[in-house]
Amino acid sequence: MNRVSDLLERERSVILDGGLATELHRAGIAMQAPRWSAQALFSTQGRAAVAQCHSAFLQAGADVITANTFRTNLRALRRVGGNASAAECLTRVAVELADEAVSACGRGTAVVAASVAPVEDCYDPSAVPDDLTLEVEHGFFASLLAQLGVELALIETMNCVREAVIATRAARGHGITPWVSFVAGADARLLSGESVADAAVAVAREGAQAVLVNCCDLAVTRPALAALQSCGLPIGAYPNIEDRSEADSLTNTPLPASLGPVGFAVALTGLIRDFSLSIAGGCCGATPAHIRNLAGSIKRLNEGVLT
Repeated sequence: MNRVSDLLERERSVILDGGLATELHRAGIAMQAPRWSAQALFSTQGRAAVAQCHSAFLQAGADVITANTFRTNLRALRRVGGNASAAECLTRVAVELADEAVSACGRGTAVVAASVAPVEDCYDPSAVPDDLTLEVEHGFFASLLAQLGVELALIETMNCVREAVIATRAARGHGITPWVSFVAGADARLLSGESVADAAVAVAREGAQAVLVNCCDLAVTRPALAALQSCGLPIGAYPNIEDRSEADSLTNTPLPASLGPVGFAVALTGLIRDFSLSIAGGCCGATPAHIRNLAGSIKRLNEGVLT
């Protein structure tokens, strides 16, 4: 059994890291389209910030850290004059930074996941390309990740069934274990309007090993998790905890978290208890302190100190 398979065999919930992009933003790295978090990979200072973020999340207790590959795909880089060679170079740098952080922290059981994002806008299902385009682009990226030795793909912030299925199929076709995470709207539906439950069944058929909900707030996360419970796979959540109430006036400033580390740990532990989550962590806004408090709460829950 390899390290990825071992993750879901543990007696406690697997702990994901927090919001890499928001931590990089706090470190002074600009977060602007189309590069977003990939901006950090273009400079020595940025790469050092990525390494520091990975290290901090590992020290906080994360079992899985996500390589900074959210926007190293071919489509995003073409928009800034890049090509396949640029995608290969930046993806390699991102994966190596994550691998080096794991080696340096001395936690041999920690696993690096590659972030596989929608090729277009995470929040705009109408922008999703046609199937053939998705097959080509996700196939290219999965092939690249496989060449770099990536074993786990976190196919995340998926807003429609169609792209999630194609990305899952691409990962499996290149021998990479897929965990698939959806961004949901109201009433346990994807932003496309499709059912979260149906989406989970669809990716399960393609070989997904876990299904999750990410980058939505806790109020939306709860009904989505209830819908996932019947899919037969391990389920998980890593919610967005940014306070976006003043986002229009703070576009160039990191947004504050809507929950502090203790409140976050309480909320996530409640989800673990109520929905038997196999995987838990944080998305945008979640800092190493949030993950450290979550890890402590999970430990106490596992020991029976929390009920």
